[in-house]
Amino acid sequence: MDVLYSIFITVLTLTLVLLIPVAALVLKFFIEKFIRNKKYPPVVGTVFHELFYLDRLYDYQTELAKRQPTVRFLGPDQSEIYTTDSRNVEHILKTNFYKYSIGKINQDIVTDLFGEGIFAVDGEKWRQQRKLASFEFSTRVLRDFSCTVFRRNAAKLVAKVGELSQASQVFDIHELLMRCTLDSIFKVGFGVDLNCLEGSGDKVTKFIRAFDDANELIYWRYVDPFWKLKRYLNIGCEASLKQNIKVIYHFVDELIKTKRKLLELRNDFNDKEDILSRFLVESRKDPEKMTDQYLRDIILNFMIAGKDATANTLSWFFYMLCENPLIQERVAEQVKDVTGNQCSENSIDDFMASITDEILEKMHYLHATLTETLRLYPAVPLDGRCADADDILPDGSQVKKGDGVYYMSYAMGRMPYIWGEDAEDFRPERWLKNGIFQPESPYKFVAFHAGPRTCLGKDFAYRQMKILSAALLYYYKFRLGDDAGRVTYRTMFTLHIKGGLHIQAITRTGLRKT
Repeated sequence: MDVLYSIFITVLTLTLVLLIPVAALVLKFFIEKFIRNKKYPPVVGTVFHELFYLDRLYDYQTELAKRQPTVRFLGPDQSEIYTTDSRNVEHILKTNFYKYSIGKINQDIVTDLFGEGIFAVDGEKWRQQRKLASFEFSTRVLRDFSCTVFRRNAAKLVAKVGELSQASQVFDIHELLMRCTLDSIFKVGFGVDLNCLEGSGDKVTKFIRAFDDANELIYWRYVDPFWKLKRYLNIGCEASLKQNIKVIYHFVDELIKTKRKLLELRNDFNDKEDILSRFLVESRKDPEKMTDQYLRDIILNFMIAGKDATANTLSWFFYMLCENPLIQERVAEQVKDVTGNQCSENSIDDFMASITDEILEKMHYLHATLTETLRLYPAVPLDGRCADADDILPDGSQVKKGDGVYYMSYAMGRMPYIWGEDAEDFRPERWLKNGIFQPESPYKFVAFHAGPRTCLGKDFAYRQMKILSAALLYYYKFRLGDDAGRVTYRTMFTLHIKGGLHIQAITRTGLRKT
């Protein structure tokens, strides 16, 4: 009897724990919705309401933004304001930068994966990482080293695609690009050769899948009111997330241990080319603060920027070129004209050696086409900050302390009131004036964030994307595979192509490998 009574009390307690917050949220929702306070953005639902649109979340946000540039979703303790108004974006990212932060809610959600890395912290820890990373990205040593790595991996990718082309195979270019950019970020960032393109075994494949799945599962927390309970009970998606994070941590911890041992054996902590070695130098100065756990967090944050952002953008880029073959040919023609080479007369390595910074600077149409891809398919489709004090946005919307203010990058790229009536058209020419690339305001084109937290790796990313895309388009034409199906995204922090991008490559001319 005592056992049954205990079970009954436990079940009753859990039921109340679950129902009371939901009831409070519903009450708050209806009270605020029907008051229709015009000082605040119009309420369009609760944060959990987005669960019903999760598979097409960014398109749902686009539909909302076309009707109203700034809207509000209600959460248990705060509102979440979503906006496509570039004035609001500039306000939270620059003008009132110090009134906004990552916010406790966001940190609670992402800490299990990103820890105390640069994307998940504010204050002194952010400034420390930003300062060191900013110095590294500005050095000639890193730029020259990274270009060497990008060219070498581009040559490998061209050869790999060549094998698939000769066999007339439909292949997943998204997977190949992911592996290529992972090779690059691990070599440039951490001084490690993974050789993913050449087949590096189950360990790396398991790590890649664990990282991508964890990215998606962490994002799920934003629409799951019970994720903390699931984490405590270690059930459902939280149990899966825990297993994935275990795989990720083990892989990165082994990397740090190996790298530290190599540097100590060589007594070689100076003038290193890769970023991790330089962070390890800093860890020797302050070992209590720069622990292996802290270094792991830094690595994972650099990795999501170096692998996901670049590979995803290139995947969408090739998708758009397959959908717009005339644009594909125009890009390829510019690459050929600028390099002045003939495929049949040069090896892959010779061609890659010819892709200098000066040559890349002349590829304005390629740069415009990559930028147009980022306009419609930004690497981070939704981002934002939390208010640390009451505030008023430039469009007149009031913000309460604790509210989130998020800018919808994916939706912004599709807004006629930002880009004109042809906003949803893929038109690289919008970025050119007399054939020369012309940038837009970073608060209108916000693919690389903006303000004090603007992406440090912007030039780094463009350089890698231009080298890889120029090499591939110089040697191959691309078209969608016959069974490509509908191309869409996975809803996560970065804009992954769901199920990959299956295409065919047709060799343009003769191709010599050496």
